[in-house]
Amino acid sequence: MPLKELAERRNILHRKSDAQTVLRHVLSDVQIGKMALVSSFGAESVVLLHMVAQIDKTTPVIFLDTEMLFPETLTYQREVAALLGLTDVRIIGPNRDAVLTEDVDGLLHQADTDACCDLRKTRPLAEALAEFDGWITGRKQFQGGKRADLPLFEKEGRKIKVNPLNKWSAQDLQDYMAKHDLPRHPLVAQGYPSVGCMPCTTRVSDHEDQRAGRWRNSEKTECGIHFDATNTAKEGQAA
Repeated sequence: MPLKELAERRNILHRKSDAQTVLRHVLSDVQIGKMALVSSFGAESVVLLHMVAQIDKTTPVIFLDTEMLFPETLTYQREVAALLGLTDVRIIGPNRDAVLTEDVDGLLHQADTDACCDLRKTRPLAEALAEFDGWITGRKQFQGGKRADLPLFEKEGRKIKVNPLNKWSAQDLQDYMAKHDLPRHPLVAQGYPSVGCMPCTTRVSDHEDQRAGRWRNSEKTECGIHFDATNTAKEGQAA
């Protein structure tokens, strides 16, 4: 079955399903195939990680260590993975030779943020996902931009991408974390409702959008892992 048709059929099938039902189906759907959860272990990531852990702790979880993350994120990643009992967390990073060739001084982000994200996120993730037929993300419609119309299932290249929390609100996330007594990312309390790489993430004031601190004072809103092969944002997307 063509992937676009498969995504459309799954959107119809799960139009009234909750996130847990979608995940259980996705992780055992032979038509979709082998899946991985891609997680930043960021401000809201623990919700989806907890859901997956309740279904299958052996689910592959891909964590991108760009080598520019906050130390708090690296500590949080280890603590959450251990707490939830996740047994297949794959920590990936940029290719060493590529870094030495393209960003030996670690300052590429100052000259070209897109090139830095491509080097440290997009290419490593594409390589890590090569063995999978699809992947699960934590993007939500309330995050705005092109995510406002984010579907539950979508075709991206030769893979299916699933967004189980696409219709969740910020309050839904907080309620879930409180109900299950899940640990918060330590930077959230310090004014970082969205946490990315250290050089490109700033604090956000109360009146701002939660992603306003990402690539502040630029038109950039996405790192690139949710872009197509032409580096153009896909309709209904933006991470």
